[in-house]
Amino acid sequence: MQKQTFGVHPVVPLSAAVRAGDHIHLSGQVPFAADGTLVGGDIEVQTRQVLDNIAAVLKQAGATLDDVVKTTIWLSDPADFQRFNAVYGEYFPKNPPARSCVAGRLMVDAKVEVEALAYKPSA
Repeated sequence: MQKQTFGVHPVVPLSAAVRAGDHIHLSGQVPFAADGTLVGGDIEVQTRQVLDNIAAVLKQAGATLDDVVKTTIWLSDPADFQRFNAVYGEYFPKNPPARSCVAGRLMVDAKVEVEALAYKPSA
């Protein structure tokens, strides 16, 4: 099986995603804008940025949000869960992926981090 990486980070030793066969494993995404700055704002703004980032990385790997089969979510404040969930539902309106959601302290000053696993057979 060949391994292909996408979005190798210039400073931190990680790839935004790694395709291993028919699976695409995405690193945890936080609300960074394309210029590398952390997007502030409320949970809704940050969640949209994170899910847009995931969609962009999936596109590089030849996949879409429809191909996501599992997500793991970390929220810095459990009180944000319902508002996060409303935005998440906009991105996964039907056949949502399996998921886990936990509250915990994040490594950057963000409200949300999302990791994803997608299944898309190689061309």
